[in-house]
Parts: sequence; C-alpha cells; structure tokens
Amino acid sequence: MDRHDRSLIEQSGNNEEQLSPNSNPCPICLGPIKCEAYLDQCFHNFCYNCILQWINVVSRKCMPRPSSVKCPLCKADNFSVIHGYNRGSFQRHYINEDCIFLSEAHKYRSQCYSTETGTLGDKFDVLRFWKLRKYLHPNRWLHDWLRRELQALTLEEDVEVIVHHIVGSIDIFRNRQKHSVGAVDVKEQFISLISEAARPFIAGRTERFVNELELFLASGLTIDAFDKVYMQQLSCVPEETVEGEASEHPHHDRHLYVFDNDSE
Repeated sequence: MDRHDRSLIEQSGNNEEQLSPNSNPCPICLGPIKCEAYLDQCFHNFCYNCILQWINVVSRKCMPRPSSVKCPLCKADNFSVIHGYNRGSFQRHYINEDCIFLSEAHKYRSQCYSTETGTLGDKFDVLRFWKLRKYLHPNRWLHDWLRRELQALTLEEDVEVIVHHIVGSIDIFRNRQKHSVGAVDVKEQFISLISEAARPFIAGRTERFVNELELFLASGLTIDAFDKVYMQQLSCVPEETVEGEASEHPHHDRHLYVFDNDSE
C-alpha cells in the first residue's frame, strides 16, 4: 500500500470518527450518508450509490468514457471512488472501470497497489539483485510489463509514450552504472531517476510503482511467472514444485529464472 493510499484510509477514518451521519448529509441526495464513499483526490464524501449515479450521468456525455471526473462540489479532477472502508482496508471503483481493454490481469495488478507487498522483497532476493549488479542485464519482458502496469494505473489504453519515457530513463541509469564502479547509492539513484520520470503520469502512486518495478526486475521472471509468485505470496497459496527436479532457488521454480548464475 503506497503513501497516497494510506492517506485515503487515514482521511476516511478521521472523518468517520468526527462526524455523525446527520451532521454531514450527502451533497447529492441531501439525506444521511449511506455506504460512505470518498473521491480519491479531494476527499469529498457522498453516498456510494449517489456518487456512482452522478458519475454515470456525467460520463455518458463523453465519448470515449473519461478516466477522471470533476467533483460536484469543488470541481477537482478525481480518478476513483473509495468505499467499503474497514479500519485498514478499502475498495476502489475507478471512473472508467469498464474499459474494454482492461483484462483480469490489469484489474488484479491495480488491486495489488492497495495491498502490502509483505516479504516479496525476500522472495525475489532484491538485495542480491543490487549486490551482483543484475540491474545491468536487459529484461526482454520489461516493455510488456510496463505497458500493462501503466494501463492498470492510468486506465488509458495508449501508454506507449509513458513506456518509452520510463524505458529511456532505465537505459540512462544502466549506461551510467556501466562506467561507475563501487557506487554505494545505486538503488537510491535508480529510485530517484525513475520516480522523476513516472511522477508526472501516475502522481501519488509513483513510490509504489517504482517498488513494483524493482521487484519485477529483481525477480528475473517472465510476466506470468512473476504474477504467479506474487499471487502465491499475497494469498498464501502453497507453491508448486517442478516434478523430477529440485530448485536451486527455494522460492521459485528453476525454469522460471532468467539469471541462473551470480556473474554479471
């Protein structure tokens, strides 16, 4: 869960504790708020059904369906509705959630940004990735992974410009490190450079996005294999073993690895 999502939970909790149902009526129906929901940028609250109906009315006037909608109170652009708050978790309904290009994988990856990564850093041996300079290796699945990730985050189908921009920043980072020996702040340089490239497009989700990118690169896995391990970790599904062979990496099937030795 990134910093922006945590602020959503804190804001929801504070409002829930300080306001009684009758002191803060729904601005749309003017009655007591039922199934309280918040817009994700301005934090104005409404009945969940009321704000969804209002969004549907406004969105029908636009073709294609917009990825954001203006708050009926302050006119700020918002990208999702936060609801189902339960002392530490919440559900998110995106403005154009019904985009036909969004697959189940897109939706699952979007949900991942509202959960903790747990011990995935250990699963994918992130420390080893930086220590052995694995970041210098090209990743053949990077473009496809970035495309899906950014589509899930921005709810836009055409994200090629963003993908190109971030890949370019990663290439700049790699080229710099090829000529830099013994740098102690390599990870910090990576985070700073990629955050600067991604922030104009994904704003408050930048920190978590860079963390997910680090996990994917450190894993050395295909996209499908990465998703499989990720889902196993978050849902505590028992990991499968490859019949007839033992894995040298206890957390993953050997055949899923791209980098099998410790050399650069």
